[in-house]
Amino acid sequence: MIRKIIRIDEDKCNGCGACAAACHEGAIEMVNGKARLTREDYCDGLGDCLPACPTGAITFEEREAPAYDEGAVLQAKAEKAGIQIPMGCPGTRSKALKREPQAQAPAKAANVASQLAQWPCQIKLVPVNAPYFEGANLLIAADCTAYAYGNFHQDFIRNHITLIGCPKLDEGDYTEKLTRIIQNNNVKSVKIVRMEVPCCGGLEIAVKRALMQSGKFIPWQVVTITTDGQILEQ
Repeated sequence: MIRKIIRIDEDKCNGCGACAAACHEGAIEMVNGKARLTREDYCDGLGDCLPACPTGAITFEEREAPAYDEGAVLQAKAEKAGIQIPMGCPGTRSKALKREPQAQAPAKAANVASQLAQWPCQIKLVPVNAPYFEGANLLIAADCTAYAYGNFHQDFIRNHITLIGCPKLDEGDYTEKLTRIIQNNNVKSVKIVRMEVPCCGGLEIAVKRALMQSGKFIPWQVVTITTDGQILEQ
């Protein structure tokens, strides 16, 4: 297929390795002291590596290339972290999650306080402009993450403005609205929290596109949660 993909000019590459570190998909490796696109099917064509390159050795080009294979990327990340992902889409595979029994909580135990800082929090419902976006650390999370990860409020929602959605169930694309939110407000940082399932990649891609289209350079991070509630190491 013809698609947008990165091109690395090895003559300009100084071998610093910044692009390889910036590539969350693992498409770039250092070979003989130079950056090289070793897995074209791992390159999503969004160019996270471009701003990391100090010499301008990385550009976009449109050419024949294999389609981006998010499932293969997730599988590679899981293997690197020593986590087994079953064949097929984990998002639709039924399985029971066995937990170790915990001691019963005291009858009058205090409720855990919510850390949600604003309302609404659904991407589809939240306004494009709001006072709470000023200087905000933005959390953009897939719906299921808060259910899968037990300490979600304390570890992720606290000190963040939270937007949630599900690219598989919601109609349309989030990119345009997220772009307007980032363009129109002084957002300090963006954290994406998604599930390991491939369909959740739609949320990550939408946020990355929004960051690029906004024209702003904002620190961002992706955290992936496994279906049994663990953080998948990047």
